[in-house]
Amino acid sequence: MTDDEILLGIALTFALATGSQILASKLRVPALIILLPAGFAAGALTDVIHPDKLIGQDFSALVSMAVAVILYDAGLGLNLSKLTGRTRWIVGRLLLFGVLLTFFVTAAVAPAMFDMPLRVAAMLGVILVVSGPTVVGPLLDFVRPNDKVRRILIWEGTLTDPIGGILGALVFHAVATSHQVDIGRGYQLGQFALSLVVGLVGGAVATAVLWLTLRTLRLGETLGTLAQLATVITVSAMCDIVRDDTGLIAAIVAGLAVTNIRGFDIPARRPFFETLAQLIIGLLFVSISSSVPPASVRPVLLPALGLIALLVLVVRPVIAFASTTRSGLTIGERAFIGWMAPRGIVAAATASAFAAGLVEQGEPGASRILPVTFLVIVGTVVLYALTAAPVARRLGIVEPGGHRILLVGGEPWVVDLGRTLQSAGLDVLMWAGADAERERIEAAGIELATGDLLATATNPGARLEGVTAVFLATDDDDFNALAAVVMQDSVEGPVYRVGPPHGGHGVVAPYTGGDILFGTALVRHALAARYEQGARFVIRPGSAPLPEGHDTLFVVRADRRLEPVTDKQQVIPGEGDQVVLLGSAPSEGSASKG
Repeated sequence: MTDDEILLGIALTFALATGSQILASKLRVPALIILLPAGFAAGALTDVIHPDKLIGQDFSALVSMAVAVILYDAGLGLNLSKLTGRTRWIVGRLLLFGVLLTFFVTAAVAPAMFDMPLRVAAMLGVILVVSGPTVVGPLLDFVRPNDKVRRILIWEGTLTDPIGGILGALVFHAVATSHQVDIGRGYQLGQFALSLVVGLVGGAVATAVLWLTLRTLRLGETLGTLAQLATVITVSAMCDIVRDDTGLIAAIVAGLAVTNIRGFDIPARRPFFETLAQLIIGLLFVSISSSVPPASVRPVLLPALGLIALLVLVVRPVIAFASTTRSGLTIGERAFIGWMAPRGIVAAATASAFAAGLVEQGEPGASRILPVTFLVIVGTVVLYALTAAPVARRLGIVEPGGHRILLVGGEPWVVDLGRTLQSAGLDVLMWAGADAERERIEAAGIELATGDLLATATNPGARLEGVTAVFLATDDDDFNALAAVVMQDSVEGPVYRVGPPHGGHGVVAPYTGGDILFGTALVRHALAARYEQGARFVIRPGSAPLPEGHDTLFVVRADRRLEPVTDKQQVIPGEGDQVVLLGSAPSEGSASKG
């Protein structure tokens, strides 16, 4: 390829990887639904995007390191304190039964379906045992099942990837060297144990290096992110040199260690690292799907659809119900687990690497591994993306809809505001530090957050699950300002605060950014004073005219979204909306009449 063709291929790959994910976010569908067809179409229409031409034989090594980064990022999201009791037992059984049953069923039917020998069918079977957090996570974010089901599926999807990668390497070497499947022999089981040990040792080394760089040297966010990236790539590469695909274990062990060992102050949100992992996922899917020739898909299309039906309708439900027997889960929860097993990036990466090796070895039928895997990935992702949400609703395992707000503060006007928002149909959670304020909140019939909630929120490794917006309204302006900055990393939605007095001399409050509630006129002390004078909060239909002397604070949309008036935006109510107003004090009303 010429330099211009290489530049064009790289530019097109990045453009498709980014553009597909942006389009998927706007359509609210998993990115794989866009990424795979985009890469496949680009590969069919042009030659410049093919990874074997852009990168050559080094592509499989780059894929391995890229997947290690993805699994490290996935490991950072796994809190071992939540994998306890029955959850751990269920995940362990899902991994055991899932790997074994998927492998044996696929290996048994693939020879007849795709005209390949048993040894190649075994390679296909071990590739398809994996799932992956990169596809399970977005699907669950869209569906919003209860925490119990979500936790089980995320853990299963994350842990099955390194297991599948190691088993794939063992089967590949067994087929490539002896041209038969002998993974069940004691020798191969010993090789699996050895690979596991190498991966664990690599994970321990990576953890020690990260402790030195992140904890001892206390690097900032930029250098800390670079240190994590360099450590994961270096250690996973060294592990792969010693034993193939053991770098995946090292990467996920390092991620688990960093997020679970006290002292690693890793923020809950890691913008640069998350952006990098997202970019890697897009580049890999576009590159791998572009390497699938359309001519290779047509002969295996119908058999692949049959394999997808078998995996989705028979194999996965059997695995789920066998793994969740006497688990305490409801029938709906067990059924949904049986309806969620999409294939993701690790299946594509291992298929790309192992299939190419077996084709070079001259194994008959090996050229069908990649197109079959490609079709299974596309088929399962599309099927689950279209059906998961209605299935979850039908089974009754979806978390209650709507938006949950956290209102921080315990003064009388704040509690009355919380009661008003709650009467408007909103899910309101309140927190306050002083005992008298907490008693006031409970007396108002509003749910009181646990005493350590704000400490959890300001912990850089925590997230406030379920909270979609925070409103800070304590009587300490500096506290509101600091909490508004810190809590941005702990909440999915926006964080607002009441404004400090004009011309104040607080240490923090006048100088921090962020949206100020209710504009510049209704600052905290003005709100409190007006409430003490007798002004009260009222709810009126959005279509009604604004009464004289009243100020609009919030608009409650028809779908229960809460939009506050801020110093940066005015909200306009529509048909079916409600508005939350602060009325005029009696003295103001009488003055206006006089």
